Amino acid sequence: MLIVTLLLGTIIGSFLNVCIYRIPLKKSIVFPSSHCSKCNTSLRALDLVPVFSFLFIKGKCRYCGEKISYQYPLIEMLNGLLYLGVYLKFGLTLEFLAYSILCSILIVVGIIDYYHQIIPDTINIFGFVCGFIFHAINFSSFLNFLQYLFGFLVGGGFLLLIAVATKGAMGGGDIKLMAMLGFWLGWKFTLLNLFLSFILGGFISIILILLKFKDIKDMIPFGPFIVLATIITLFYGNGIISYYIMTFVAH
Repeated sequence: MLIVTLLLGTIIGSFLNVCIYRIPLKKSIVFPSSHCSKCNTSLRALDLVPVFSFLFIKGKCRYCGEKISYQYPLIEMLNGLLYLGVYLKFGLTLEFLAYSILCSILIVVGIIDYYHQIIPDTINIFGFVCGFIFHAINFSSFLNFLQYLFGFLVGGGFLLLIAVATKGAMGGGDIKLMAMLGFWLGWKFTLLNLFLSFILGGFISIILILLKFKDIKDMIPFGPFIVLATIITLFYGNGIISYYIMTFVAH
């Protein structure tokens, strides 16, 4: 089952590359079929085997010789590894299906925001709908459902306050993304997610500036930090919160 999960993740990862390329251009993610962006030749089945096709054709289009970005196999492998991690954590459960979908959404959001400094509303809406379906199927009590609604308000509301206080330093896409993730995670994990997002954002931004990869005046997208923080929260959130309580609260 581990190999099947990994393969499934890489196959879906191949589709994520299509989403990452086409969504910012407002193109259909279904039609036309996958093709070389340089020569427009439709790709055959052998050209679409995740990771291995890239290695077999040595990172070039077999029809025109155009170089293919390393992003493609890396996204495929990343999605496969995340699916594997979700399976190891949750087993073959509804949570596995739901959080695998969430991980794929996070990958698309993070890469698009990194390159284009936008988080399309269509992705946030899709994420919210998936989260709603998951909670509806997994419904146990209205009180339990309220924690996810509160997470929605905490996540989006906190970033909205920052956006107002800083006169737009926080983008609308980030606000909607954190609201959507708050609905997925619930209020406790949303607070942790917010904390980790700002810690990671500040730390990594300082390193990028010190290493001259970015200037202090450059705009650094916040979405990738939210994505990274969410993945950490998903896999290690319970442990982090338990450690905090035992270390700082219990004593």
